[in-house]
Amino acid sequence: MTIPNVQPVRPKTAMMLSAGLGKRLRPITSTVPKPLVEVRGKALIDYGLDSLARAGVERVVVNVHYLPDLMRAHLRKRRDLEIVISEEPDELLDSGGGIVNALPYLGSDPFFVLNSDTFWIESYRANLDVLADLWRPDLMDVSLLIADMAQSTGYEGRGDFVMDVSGKLTRREERDMSPFIYAGAGIFKPDVFEGYEAEPFSLNKIFDAGIESERLYGVRLSGLWLTVGTPPAIKQAEAAFLASAA
Repeated sequence: MTIPNVQPVRPKTAMMLSAGLGKRLRPITSTVPKPLVEVRGKALIDYGLDSLARAGVERVVVNVHYLPDLMRAHLRKRRDLEIVISEEPDELLDSGGGIVNALPYLGSDPFFVLNSDTFWIESYRANLDVLADLWRPDLMDVSLLIADMAQSTGYEGRGDFVMDVSGKLTRREERDMSPFIYAGAGIFKPDVFEGYEAEPFSLNKIFDAGIESERLYGVRLSGLWLTVGTPPAIKQAEAAFLASAA
């Protein structure tokens, strides 16, 4: 990607998507919300919150629905970030609706979005720093962190996107496979949610609109991407940490 001589403004606010039921992680999530499931003795959500703090984020909006009291109690322990709770008491709003519901807390500037169940082992440089440094609001409405399937654990799928040399993203063809996976992190302009209601819908609607306008971009993740959707994936993630430290 060609980088113009314009210093991007780094997001100071983030949305952490944390309201899901974690059904595939049962029986663990029968009594623990998925963001509090531990890998190496550390809650999944704290991997993301730590990455945001290192990237200079000051305020994180966290949506809650399932076992919300446990989520609130855990988040009160954070002292390095301002945590704002976005309540979804009546129904799950999915990734897109959850963000629309939280927009009053997110402000008018671009913000990070992270899934609470995906994280990564960093390589030579922090991935959120790279994502922020390559953010260009004149070209992009959304920029996603994109993992290579060969450098991931816990993922079962055919890939998500095709990425050209400039970083612009399009969908893979239905029957094809792509090595590029949405890594559960990105930067979004708030105005991409204009016209949407706080009702259940997926971020895929936002991605497809960005593809249509040619303003959806991706940044390659360096290191190893980890996602924890099933109990076996916990052990895979822990083994990856052990291997990286060897």
